[in-house]
Amino acid sequence: MRVGIIALQHESNTFAPGLTTLDHFEQGALLSGQAICEAYADSHHEVGGFLAGLADEQIEAVPIFLAWALPGGVVAARTLEKLLARMSDELKAAGELDGLLVAPHGAGVAENAPDMDGAWLRELRSRVSPRLPIVGTLDLHANLTETMVRAANALVAYRTNPHLDQRDRGIEAAKLLSRMLKGKCRPTQAAAYPPLAINIERQNTSSSPCRECYEALGDLMADRRVLSASLMLGFPYADVREMGTSVLVVTDDDPDLARALADDFAEYLRHRRSAFVGQLIEVEAAVAQAARGMTPTCLLDMGDNVGGGAPGDGTVLLKALIDAGVKSAFVCLHDPAAVEAAEKAGKGKNVSLTIGGKGPKEAGAPITSNAKVLGLFDGKFTESEARHGGRTGYSMGRTAVVELPGGQTVMLTTERVAPFSLGQLTSCGLDPKSFKAIVAKGVHAPVAAYKSVCPTMIRVNTPGIATADLSQLNYQRRRKPLFPLEAI
Repeated sequence: MRVGIIALQHESNTFAPGLTTLDHFEQGALLSGQAICEAYADSHHEVGGFLAGLADEQIEAVPIFLAWALPGGVVAARTLEKLLARMSDELKAAGELDGLLVAPHGAGVAENAPDMDGAWLRELRSRVSPRLPIVGTLDLHANLTETMVRAANALVAYRTNPHLDQRDRGIEAAKLLSRMLKGKCRPTQAAAYPPLAINIERQNTSSSPCRECYEALGDLMADRRVLSASLMLGFPYADVREMGTSVLVVTDDDPDLARALADDFAEYLRHRRSAFVGQLIEVEAAVAQAARGMTPTCLLDMGDNVGGGAPGDGTVLLKALIDAGVKSAFVCLHDPAAVEAAEKAGKGKNVSLTIGGKGPKEAGAPITSNAKVLGLFDGKFTESEARHGGRTGYSMGRTAVVELPGGQTVMLTTERVAPFSLGQLTSCGLDPKSFKAIVAKGVHAPVAAYKSVCPTMIRVNTPGIATADLSQLNYQRRRKPLFPLEAI
């Protein structure tokens, strides 16, 4: 048997300035055929799981198309058209298939398709036999839609945040598809949508309140009639109709049971809704705690979360560290212009820089300061351990590391990069343990890497387009009511 593999993934922040274009996908990953295997076979990504799972089942894997871009603004209409055209061409070239494994993200938004993942899955379904089995994975932050559910026979979402189980979920999807092909099961699935937006600060699956939810989900899956069950916490920075929490249950040829179990779990979440309200720590309190806490303390910059589509150049925490006199602190900012100025000055030289603050103004104004250029780097590094996102290769573009007069170390990058790996620091000769405070522009994703060196992790309520305070976002399209934005 031959099973095709297709992935098209983007987490779209509709509050982010600018569009995500084909260039962004080319910077991330835009692959077809054997190049997919070469890049992902040994990765912790779900596509690596697809390949491993099919090999275990002695089914031929047919890698067809893979596209991924770092979270950012809405995908340009023309870009989605080009991606779908390429996907269609590669699908035709793949020949006869017995099934498909697919990897949407679940929170993609395009100019011409608010439900981008539903749109491309529906397009894919229209191009193959209605009887061809399609099984896929979803990000835990998916804003699930009925279009996605109808386009696939079964969908399986990650169950950890940080996302460390992507490869496992890919293997699970491959083995479920194998059972279908061998006539051992007939998946039927149903989704439920509790009126709930789980605050991003509460979305650590190894801690309360989400830990108990996933334990309950495990109990549900212990039922032999259940093939899979997923809880999607939702992506609050995509202002779309289905934004929010959802539940998906897959049963063996029992749609009524799938519906009943999904509805019951949604009701369980609704009754626990008060536990999902964010517990927010303000900037000044967080910096003060870091100044007197164990070394190093990781300050998680929630409002400028790169993994949530933010620009990564917010200066609020850097300014607070400077003002508080925290000398040994590390901050990474996306600032190509500052990198260029540091390169012109040269390693070991002093230079006047205006850094950060070029994105949304609420994330902080630019900081102008003299700085010493400590080093210049190509910005490439690798990560062998399982980390959020499942990838092994990273590129920050041309990178400069500078020291400010107050003793703060600032990494300036040409490309945005999410802080998923300590290789970001060590590849530039920096020892993470040497800092009093480390700013990581994320919420939960950096924890997998940074917890090994940071005894304390503080999620900071910083402003920005990924703010944890959802009352600050100007929603126009989301469903209502949605707790806690409205009472239910």
